[in-house]
Formats: sequence, structure tokens, C-alpha cells
Amino acid sequence: MKLERYFYNINIALEAVFANKFRSILTALGIIFGVAAVIAMLAIGNGAQQEILEQIKLVGVNNIIITPKIDDDKENEKKGNNLVKEKFSPGLTMEDAMSIKEVVPTVLKVSPEVVYETFILKDGIRKPAKITGVTPDYFEVFNLKLQDGNMFNQQHMDAGSPVCIIGPNIKSKFFSSEDPIGKFIKCGKIWLKVIGVIEDININKAKTEGLGISDYNNDIYAPIQTLFLRIKDRSLVTATKINRGESGDESSGNTDSKSSKPNFNQLDKIVAQVNETKMLNASTEIISRLIKRRHSDVEDFEIKVPELLLQQEQRTKDIFNIVLGAIASISLIVGGIGIMNIMLASVMERTKEIGVRLAIGATKKDVIFQFLSEATLISISGGIIGIIFGVLLTKGITQFFEIVTIISPISIIISFGVSATVGIVFGYMPARKAAQKDPVSSLRYE
Repeated sequence: MKLERYFYNINIALEAVFANKFRSILTALGIIFGVAAVIAMLAIGNGAQQEILEQIKLVGVNNIIITPKIDDDKENEKKGNNLVKEKFSPGLTMEDAMSIKEVVPTVLKVSPEVVYETFILKDGIRKPAKITGVTPDYFEVFNLKLQDGNMFNQQHMDAGSPVCIIGPNIKSKFFSSEDPIGKFIKCGKIWLKVIGVIEDININKAKTEGLGISDYNNDIYAPIQTLFLRIKDRSLVTATKINRGESGDESSGNTDSKSSKPNFNQLDKIVAQVNETKMLNASTEIISRLIKRRHSDVEDFEIKVPELLLQQEQRTKDIFNIVLGAIASISLIVGGIGIMNIMLASVMERTKEIGVRLAIGATKKDVIFQFLSEATLISISGGIIGIIFGVLLTKGITQFFEIVTIISPISIIISFGVSATVGIVFGYMPARKAAQKDPVSSLRYE
């Protein structure tokens, strides 16, 4: 019997909502926009977080990047004649990389790199590309996996063998109709045998340039010793050339990728991978002191910690998303206040109806349930419309502003749950006021 009364009260609430469609829609607008805003803001926040995680994967977890610092012209002008009086520094060398690995206990792996711009030639096709000299640790540090073929072995490294691993874009350009494994490709003036192909990696170049991330898909990788022996070992440049500032011919037709200015560093980059994130700052300080000591106190290098930069960026985005989420939540509260105001006005308009219901046997609970059902129905329907609008808004943001967004089921559940709660909370006061009306006075109300 009680169940029938509840259904009867819900039916009366539905009739009241549909009898005043326009007013019901206006009442639900605050909920609609609030829910849509919450979903969109959470989707933007999730997208930003996912983007940061992808970037961390690309730069490698817990990596410290050491690169040479080349003085610009203005600094040289300021130094003037004092430039030649500075202490001699050998620049970044393989010895630096080995020292970091041996001396710093928190370092797991060290990946030295040397990079040259060159041209690739095969079957009459000639295109510019980068050839990077690395060790096998490079692929582990940057989470690079092979799609096909094999990794460099110790014999390749020790002998400086003419072998290489290519990116997927190189494969598609030069080996579109054949298996590249075992084939030869000409890089500058040397021929290299392809022994592996890297898996394709989705890279947003615009967002990763400042973090020192290479476009792995377009590069060619050879053992670092191969580049020293067969292209150029810059550590062999004489002191006379250093003093005169003459770079000489960088590798017989190959140009140093870092700068058109003289670069006497044997390495273009050293990447040190640390055990734990919490050890990054301490390890960075130790590595900085170690290299400075090895370079005769000349600070001719720069150190970046991409993960810390990304974490700072993530914290900034989190704060921004919290603020936006709070603003969106306020609109839900405003929507709830709107429901309460409209329902209070509805109670005043329907005073006689309330009196009739109470006079023919309806209890105060029936009246409370009726008006509470109206408020809840309006907020729930507004929540459903808001979810649809929020999903469309999120898709529009991705489409027109190229912002990565990810809609999670949790955000939909939360926003829908909040909208229903808002209806119940803000609908209770008008419902209670309606139930407290005196039946006799209500029947006399004009």
C-alpha cells in the first residue's frame, strides 16, 4: 500500500513538471551548465595528466640530462681578452660519463650520446637525417623497444662495427617495400648495416622540444664508438685549434647538429638515470660538482631534470584545474539555489492544491515526497542533459582548440550524483514548507 502511495506522489510530481515545461527547463539550467562544466574541466585535467605521463615516458623516468654550454657571441665580447686566460676544459667526454656511472651511487644507467646531421642515400633517394651514436643503455633509459631485429651487442660496441638501428619513419621512406634487416644504408660517406627497427612512438614535437626529447621515429642509431672511429671524434681536436677557435671540418661532410659554432665536446649529451625520483635533486648536485671538478672548475655544461620540470608543470595544471573545478561546482550550487527558489514560488502558487490534498487524506509525508520528487526530477533530468552537453563540449574543446581531453566514467558518476544530491538538499526546504501549511487556511487561499 505504501509503495502505491509513493508511485502516486511521483506521478503527481511528473504531471507538475510537464505542466510547466518552460519553467522546469529554466530551473534545470544551472544544473545543466554546472554538470557540463564539471565534466569538461575534469576531462581537461585528465588529458593534461595523461599528456604529462606520456612526456615523462619519452624523456625517461628519473633522468638527468647533461649538455655542453657553448658561450654566445655577447658573452665572448664581454670577456674580451680574458677569454684565452680561462682554465682549459676538455668539454663533455666519455670519461665524464664513465665517472658518473662509477662514482655516483644513486645512478642506475648512463647513456652518452653524440649526434651529427647527415644525409641518407639509398636507391637514388637522398634525405637529411640525424645519426646518433649511443650505447645499448640508451634504449632502456628512454623506454625504446624494437619492432624488429636485434640490439647492439658488445662486439659491435668494442669494434665500432658499421651497424645501425633505424626509426620507423626511416623504414617507411627507404624500405617501404622490403624488410630492412640485413640491408645497407649510406649515411654521409659511410655504409651501415641495418640490424633493428624501433617501434613507432607518438611524439608531439612542439611540446617536447624544450625537454631535450629527440624525434626517435626519424633518427638513425649507431654504436657510439662507430661514430668516433668512422665519422669524427671531437676530443681529438688539438689545443691549438681550441685557442684559435677553429673547428675544422666536422666529419667529412657531416655537420655538428648542436650548433654552427665550434663544438669541441666529444659528447653532445649525457643522460644519467637515477634510482628514485626523490634522489634527483641530490644526484644532480653531486653530478654537477663531479663534472665541474673534472673540467677544471669551468662551468661549460648545463644540467636539466625533465621529470622535475614536468612535475612542476603538473602541479601548476592541477592547481588550475582545482580552481576551474571549484568554479564549475559553484554553478551547481547556484543551480541548487535556483531549484529552491522556484520550488518555494511553486509552493506559494499551489497553496490551494496543497490544502485540497491535505483535506482529502494526504499526509505531510505525502506532500513532502511530492515536492521533493519534483525537485529531484528536475535536478536529475538537468544532470542527464548536462552530461550529454558536457561530453559534446569536451569533444568541441578537443576539436577546435586541440587540447587533449579524457572523459572518465568517474567524472560522469560524480557529476550526476552531485546533481541528484543538489535536488534533494535544496528541494527539501520547499517540500517541508508545503507540508506545514494549514489545510483550512490553504483552502481559503486566493
